[in-house]
Amino acid sequence: MPKTEQLKAQLAELGQAFRKRLEQELPELVRQAEQLQNTEQVEPALQQLQGQLHKLAGSAGTFGHTALGERARELEQLAKHCLADPAAADEARKRLREGLCQLPLLLNQSRPEPQDSQPLESALPDEQGQQHILMLEHDPELARQTSQTLSNFGYQVTILEQADSLITQLDSGQYAALIIDISPEVAGHQALGALQRWQAGRVPPLPVIAISTDSAFAARLEAVRAGARGFFTKPVDLTVLENRLRRSFEVQQDDPFRVLVVDDDQELAERFKAILDNAGMRVETVLDPAQLIKRMNAFQPDVVLMDINMPHYSGIELAQMIRLNDNWLRVPIIYLSAETDTVAQMAALLKAGDDFVSKPISDAALLTTVYARAQRARLVSQALARDSMTGLLKHADIKEQVELEVERALRTQQPVSIAMIDIDHFKSVNDNHGHAVGDTVIRALANLLRQRLRRIDRIGRYGGEEFVAVLPNCAAADAKAILDSIREAFSALQFSSGSKLFQCTFSAGISACEAPDWCLDEPLELADQHLYQAKQQGRNRVIGVSLS
Repeated sequence: MPKTEQLKAQLAELGQAFRKRLEQELPELVRQAEQLQNTEQVEPALQQLQGQLHKLAGSAGTFGHTALGERARELEQLAKHCLADPAAADEARKRLREGLCQLPLLLNQSRPEPQDSQPLESALPDEQGQQHILMLEHDPELARQTSQTLSNFGYQVTILEQADSLITQLDSGQYAALIIDISPEVAGHQALGALQRWQAGRVPPLPVIAISTDSAFAARLEAVRAGARGFFTKPVDLTVLENRLRRSFEVQQDDPFRVLVVDDDQELAERFKAILDNAGMRVETVLDPAQLIKRMNAFQPDVVLMDINMPHYSGIELAQMIRLNDNWLRVPIIYLSAETDTVAQMAALLKAGDDFVSKPISDAALLTTVYARAQRARLVSQALARDSMTGLLKHADIKEQVELEVERALRTQQPVSIAMIDIDHFKSVNDNHGHAVGDTVIRALANLLRQRLRRIDRIGRYGGEEFVAVLPNCAAADAKAILDSIREAFSALQFSSGSKLFQCTFSAGISACEAPDWCLDEPLELADQHLYQAKQQGRNRVIGVSLS
């Protein structure tokens, strides 16, 4: 079954479960309404009714029962009025009782309004592991230079010469990004309007890198409206352009966003999970807030979706509890609630949260809100933890990943391989071609490693021209085969220095924790020893055995 059809079937099943729940809960609300006539039980009955109506106001609309949700919200406000002014509440309590009796009728009359749940679009590497870039450039020499430079970094580039076929070309292929010349005198400038309209239907929009002879405010504004993540005036520094290109979509290449949903409404939490799962995110739900800290530690979410009103707890209190841990200060907390009082919303945000989304929330709004927050949080984390030149983990962070994965391997009895990689004769590259060309070689290898290794693998720049790769669930023999294929691909890349072309190679040493012997010896040190052996044996080779 196609992914979209699976989602529709899943949402339909959750909708049926929600309706069955309401068929039981709404008659109970009617019975509770009768207690409003008993003056001794009025206050506790009103408090209970207000909480249940608040929950219903948020969930009913999300499942498509719009009229029922709106009526529940009105009755919630009426119950709040009765609690605030008991002396003048006789008539209000009567209207509340009458309104509660109408809710089962509204359920019987309602038919869920379908939502168009579109998955997030992503530009994944092709079968060879390359990111595919479309370029619209009228200057053939700039197009050639850009294509050559990006090819050195491991990208595949398609050059488009006719602006009027841009949208057709975008629709025909899965591109990771678009590079477009929007100079006032070229046809690409006339395509900006069509590109902007095309981008409006995508979540997230396709990353665009704009090139122009015009650096004015108006030109930059037009570029941003068309989805620009980078803006360069001619002459273009192609190395800097590639750096911005990589940063513009590297979040999509990383692990799926991890979202923790904290909500005591099981059907609603499962609906949120289904929508976000379908968009390629990893989602876990917490129905019992007492399990929150344990799940935060185990799951390490990028974003927390937090209901505000739950029995015995408030979402604000739970958010403040999360903020007690310095490691979770970067994690955005999005409150989900039927609360419409802006003063209450601002108070909640001031204490711990980052955003406030009122229930009911459409599937599209949920996707957009979560994606935007997760992307920003991931970018901030990467800026702190990653090497600015390559986008790979820094020295200390990759060492930490080695320790974590070795511990995991010993705990789960699943192998892990560690590779130490070093570019051969790199000093001569800098001496003969300059440090700018040397930086290009380093970043080309970084891109190749990122493209050819799996999402679960971790890659770091250990220092200078040296890299470390951590491959979980990968035995030494498999790691050697993988690194050999990357070594061959890297040696085939051509780099330019003025009018000259040259090639580079790398050597690698591998260590692994695997069966039958599991050992806590220093894996990085052993990988480095094997790297030294590879250098001694003539370079351009991979050497490795297991830790035993």
